[in-house]
Amino acid sequence: MQNASVFDLMAPSEHQNLFFCNDPSVGLKAIIAIHDTTLGPAIGGVRMLPYESEEEAVEDALRLSKAITYKSSLAGLNLGGGCAVIIGNNRTEKSEVLMRRFGKFVKGLNGNFIASIDVGTTQRDLEYIHAETDYVAGLPTSMNGGGDTTVFAARGVFYGIKASIKELYGDDSLAGRKIAVQGVGSVGEQLVSMLRAENARVYVSDMTEERKMKVAAKYKAEPIQYSTSYELDVDVYAPCALGGTVNADTVPKMRCKIIAGSANNQLKDEERTIQLLKEHNILYTPDFLINSGALISCYSELEGYGTDRTESLIRNIYSATRHVLQTSREENITTFQAAKQLAEKRIADMAKLRK
Repeated sequence: MQNASVFDLMAPSEHQNLFFCNDPSVGLKAIIAIHDTTLGPAIGGVRMLPYESEEEAVEDALRLSKAITYKSSLAGLNLGGGCAVIIGNNRTEKSEVLMRRFGKFVKGLNGNFIASIDVGTTQRDLEYIHAETDYVAGLPTSMNGGGDTTVFAARGVFYGIKASIKELYGDDSLAGRKIAVQGVGSVGEQLVSMLRAENARVYVSDMTEERKMKVAAKYKAEPIQYSTSYELDVDVYAPCALGGTVNADTVPKMRCKIIAGSANNQLKDEERTIQLLKEHNILYTPDFLINSGALISCYSELEGYGTDRTESLIRNIYSATRHVLQTSREENITTFQAAKQLAEKRIADMAKLRK
């Protein structure tokens, strides 16, 4: 690390562990971050990206693993927060032997980390990992797994949007509400489908023009420009692609009433951006509060729950969101602070139980 030691990077969030795996024979450079295991073993996605530096990869793993800790706590799950990153191009450098070698790395952690899907990995990759370790969640139904998690991820965001609409307008009907969905990949498209089913007026954007037009036509949504989608005068701006789109540059240009989407780490420079959102009277529904649907699906798979129990846990995102928004309003704190406060309280309470 050029500017900071590994321990300096871990210290602010009090991460428990940071593991490195280097195997030049298969081209594997991997990092697993474990933030907190008070509630249970750490779970996290396996993300494969061509990071510009090892420090960037470490910071991504640390940030994402902390978010999983909060997601799990707010969703009432008995899981801790973790994240794995593999440094490399997922289109040209990924192979069976690389993923299986990573699986052996996970196995060596003896259940302290459970691997699932993230950016740059697929269910097929999980199958390769699973060939070497049982500490995997998000497997296809043909392997007795929970199957595709994207529909569950979208449903959680859908409930979060409805709860936010209820907070602002007094009822949670989406009929006629204007919602801009930025990024219509697997989760974004599922969300568009759910919103249109409730007769919301939906605007869609994507970095891939062909994808945007296809989804717009399929669901009778309105295509808009990706780079300025956050500027639209809508009820809800739903970022479902890259993180960091809510920042000091974009917030002053926003005309939405609510921000609620599936993208991880939506806020860039959190403290400054949160203050700006408050000044511009924009209701921010924290991503780690409402995008836990995929995590819930993985938890159900690990626990052997059926679809009814899974759906019940995901529906609870609505009431959890209402609770956070109510706490924010009653204590005159930001929604971000309220969500963190409630997540940390459950962890602290469970720590007493562990003792």
